[in-house]
Amino acid sequence: MRRRLLVAAAATALILGAGAEAKTFRFSTSGDVNGLDPHLNNETPTNAMKHNLYEGLVYRNNKLEIEPALATEWQQTDPTTWRFKLRHGVTFHDGTPFTADDFIFSVKRSAATTSAMRIFTQTIREVRRVDDHTIDIETKTPDPILLSSLGYIWVMSRAWAEKNNTAEPVQGIVGNESYANVHANGTGPFRIIDRVPDTRTVLVPNEKWWGKPQHNLTRVEFRPIANAATRVAALLSGELDMMYPVPLQDVPRLKRTAGVKVLEGPELRTIYIGFDQFRDELLDMPGSGKNPFKDRRVREAFYRAIDVNAIHRVVMRGASTPTGLLIAPGINGFSKELNERTPFDPEGAKKLLAEAGYAAGFTVTMDCSNDRYVNDEAICQAIAPMLARVGVNLKLNIQTKSKYFDKIGIRQGFNTSFFLHGWTPGTYDAHNALMALVHTRDQKAGTGTTNNGRYSNSKVDALIARIGVEPDQEKRTGFIHEAFRLAKADFSHIPVHQQALAWAVRDSVAFIPQPPDDSPMPRYVRMK
Repeated sequence: MRRRLLVAAAATALILGAGAEAKTFRFSTSGDVNGLDPHLNNETPTNAMKHNLYEGLVYRNNKLEIEPALATEWQQTDPTTWRFKLRHGVTFHDGTPFTADDFIFSVKRSAATTSAMRIFTQTIREVRRVDDHTIDIETKTPDPILLSSLGYIWVMSRAWAEKNNTAEPVQGIVGNESYANVHANGTGPFRIIDRVPDTRTVLVPNEKWWGKPQHNLTRVEFRPIANAATRVAALLSGELDMMYPVPLQDVPRLKRTAGVKVLEGPELRTIYIGFDQFRDELLDMPGSGKNPFKDRRVREAFYRAIDVNAIHRVVMRGASTPTGLLIAPGINGFSKELNERTPFDPEGAKKLLAEAGYAAGFTVTMDCSNDRYVNDEAICQAIAPMLARVGVNLKLNIQTKSKYFDKIGIRQGFNTSFFLHGWTPGTYDAHNALMALVHTRDQKAGTGTTNNGRYSNSKVDALIARIGVEPDQEKRTGFIHEAFRLAKADFSHIPVHQQALAWAVRDSVAFIPQPPDDSPMPRYVRMK
């Protein structure tokens, strides 16, 4: 494989020609992408990388507007049927022509039980081939956000996937991953020429891409660097052109540094805390037959014991917005009224624990990443003494994001009792967050895909179902608010905050957009 990649790199150099000026964009963040399979993982940095390599029928540009991608036009022919005209002359990176069959295959692959992207296919009943470049998508019910979902159904070459024995996404482990998770063959504006997990991923422009490039890049190098100080040093030395997130304590210094600018803005991701509300016996309490988190009073006690304003002031240095909802302002369905938090009240928390039979408290393990969210490890460390104040002994299990996601997710059977997590709705609509985080988990139906604590409320589920099909926006918004109201009353989760975006960019970069989903978009980057 290494030899093939080097040959590909040499071929790219010949295509550019001797007179072409090389424009390399080098960037870094705290952790590597979780593989290249377009349907296996649903995580923002991983999705951001896949957007370079793969495409859906539509695409959200740097202003978050939906624009045509592999589809050139569409129309709704009845309440549950859409006709899409597919783009002619598109080829995959290996030269295979793109046709309707590839999209049909990709929808089925996205809907597999092993796919984390199946949340975007749930309403699709059938995709029918009209001809090589025309398809009809029939949904089970009217779907008001179908177009937003289609941007995340990335299209693979059916022939390539079947040839390489990867017709379905496979939940492998590091070192024993499927072919599609370590290789890529999309139709996107870049193609991969080198990948060493946890070290580098190198892309070059797809010279056969159907679109007109808005960047001036000849090479993109992504280098994950876990240590924040090392990332900053690499930027200052000129090894990197851009890095994120900027450690909050370094923002003032970098703002004063010549040749560097800091880009700041609000992010749409909400950081929250989840509980195991499914097991009859908590993992940390073997032999007891008890799971305190199944008691609403215990969940409320934890909520009241955690001082999110202190986290905002001390841990986040003011670079966060405390929240009472699982969605941010800017997400369709947000409610200012529902965003009000239940007050911080440690004495009230103690009373609730006593009422629930835990006056002496109990011990629980909190799972946290240390390279995924801004100050994720520090947030968890700050929560420990807050809970100790009400009698809870918190043990911290802090790991790199790859191990962390494996532990709390389906790969290890939701092996968690209490965890810190974050979510940005890919559709920028509340239905996505409700369906992924709040709906009862059903692997066959594809609901609750990231409901790792397995909260369940049938009334909330019924509302989410209505949200998914209601065309009247006023009624739909009312259903969204009622679903959040019920989940909040259950203390289903503990919303913490929306973290702020902070990117540092050298003056070698002429233009780089900063979308509020914290996703670098090389297709728009221009170098000086």
